Amino acid sequence: MNSSALLKRQKLLKILQVPYIFRQRCPKLKALQNPCAQIQNPLRVLGISQYSTQSTKFPEYQMPSVTWGVVQGKKEKLVNRVKICDYLKTLGIIPDELENLELPSTVEVMSGRVEFLQKLGLTIDDINEYPFMLGCSLRKNMIPVLGYLEKIGIPKSKLGEFVKNYPQVLHASVVVELAPVIKFLRGLDVEKQDIGYVLQKYPELLGFKLEGTMSTSVAYLVSIGVSPRDIGPMVTQYPYFLGMRVGTMIKPLVDYLVSLGLPKKILARMLEKRAYLLGYDLEETVKPNVDCLISFGMRREAIASVIAQYPQILGLPLKAKLSSQQYFFNLKLKIDPDGFARVIEKMPQIASLNQHVLMKPIEFLLGRGLPLEDVAKMVMKCPQLVALRVEHMKRSYYYFKSEMGRPVKELVEFPEYFTYSLESRIKPRYLKLQNKGIRCSLNWFLNCSDQRFEERLEGDYIESESLGPSFCMGGKLELPGNDIVSDEEDESDDEILYRRTVSL
Repeated sequence: MNSSALLKRQKLLKILQVPYIFRQRCPKLKALQNPCAQIQNPLRVLGISQYSTQSTKFPEYQMPSVTWGVVQGKKEKLVNRVKICDYLKTLGIIPDELENLELPSTVEVMSGRVEFLQKLGLTIDDINEYPFMLGCSLRKNMIPVLGYLEKIGIPKSKLGEFVKNYPQVLHASVVVELAPVIKFLRGLDVEKQDIGYVLQKYPELLGFKLEGTMSTSVAYLVSIGVSPRDIGPMVTQYPYFLGMRVGTMIKPLVDYLVSLGLPKKILARMLEKRAYLLGYDLEETVKPNVDCLISFGMRREAIASVIAQYPQILGLPLKAKLSSQQYFFNLKLKIDPDGFARVIEKMPQIASLNQHVLMKPIEFLLGRGLPLEDVAKMVMKCPQLVALRVEHMKRSYYYFKSEMGRPVKELVEFPEYFTYSLESRIKPRYLKLQNKGIRCSLNWFLNCSDQRFEERLEGDYIESESLGPSFCMGGKLELPGNDIVSDEEDESDDEILYRRTVSL
């Protein structure tokens, strides 16, 4: 054996004399193991397995720089987890659902999270409803999210209630998830000052994906005729439609209403004014109510007009209301079920009016000496009478008697007289008739536009009268949300329905 080989052999013997565990720690020594792997662990050759380095046996012989530290960390985490769970149990919080959730390293950190949530207004019961909020970092999650919510318009005093209603928001990223939703809402023309109001009504919006349900719902509504500039006000009024699926909720409702005879243009105007109609359940509410109207004697061809005049009728507990009102009209005015059906066709709002309110105009007319039969005829012809204020009727009646000096039977023939404004229509037009020396019916000088009235005054003869569509008759009704209905004539059915809907 030459000197070079002898030297190499001596080096290897020295390496073997170094304890194995320290050879693992030293990278240079560890690197020398591979050339002589068979000589490296002579104990294995001798069959002494208790010094095996396999992790499945005797983990105390694993690499101390890495494995020993992990084992120690796991033990510490396990101990701390037990301490934190015990702490939560003392507060009344059930930690069972937190088994797979990463918890803070110390009880002190968890205590800070719980105290923060309680100061926000959440109770232990609220935390138990959604215990995953305890996995949110105070500095990285809660404070940035709540600060952003306050910035976009949610009052500080309402933040606790907001988190209670939608605790998942605490997990959200302000930049990646929350800010894009706000930008989307602003893009729909939701006013900046309304953002907080919208989110308080429907906080789940913050969890929707922009390219999903929200965009699809908006696109479909625009496609049926809803004006894009009205989407913002619709969202403010009823943001829930942004979470509705077009194929299963919105489109089936639209298709059904169109099948009843409502043109899409009219339906679009209805939805612009009352977006909450989209929330009516088609199978549970809308279809049963349409069937109910038909069962009470409404003609199928009149259903579209009824809905256009009073869209809310689709969402009422209709059978109970119609049964009550039908009995009332039969008891007080001797109007039979067929007559009641015609009344509802002309003024479906009657289904919701309080019977005490309905009775006042009836009592006023009966108090003027009109027979019950005539009052019933007047109501049948112009159901709007039962919604008028008695003070308004009194002024119009006394002018009719004292200034115009006409017989009461003319009121029975044209009860719509009471629906016109005394100061803006009845008086000025009657004075012009007097100056011209023209004697005519109430219908002739009241039931026309200002332009047509002037043309009639200039004419050499009194043209024949035409009542026109009954539900467009009269002036302003004292009903919530009703405006003055235009008196334009010679319109198609669609145009009449359009005007009536816009006036709602």
